[in-house]
Amino acid sequence: MAKTSKTNPNLQRVVQGLRDVSREAGSAIWRDVADRLERSRKNWSEVNLSRLSRYATKGEQVVVPGVILGTGEISTPVTVAAFRASGAARKKIEAAGGKAVSLLELAVQNPKGSGIRIMG
Repeated sequence: MAKTSKTNPNLQRVVQGLRDVSREAGSAIWRDVADRLERSRKNWSEVNLSRLSRYATKGEQVVVPGVILGTGEISTPVTVAAFRASGAARKKIEAAGGKAVSLLELAVQNPKGSGIRIMG
């Protein structure tokens, strides 16, 4: 594995954990998310709740390799995993009946990555 240029220890832990899950489960989706997180932060995805509500269906699992922002409203219950989510976004997702989890939590729950949509 190439050495990461990121200095945030939490980000390094998440990237390494995603690569481990990808290797153990033989799933390319988690390796792709790890690659996207290793990019420059200006190229990270920033997804607003309005986009999430527009494209996500009820009960779907959505991965955002970047940041979830609280602009807009969401009414469908979805499970959203991102590296970081604003406090307002977390509250609105949970108020709609969904869950906001970390990337590693979702990777451990669904190591094969089946039924997951990458948004951003």
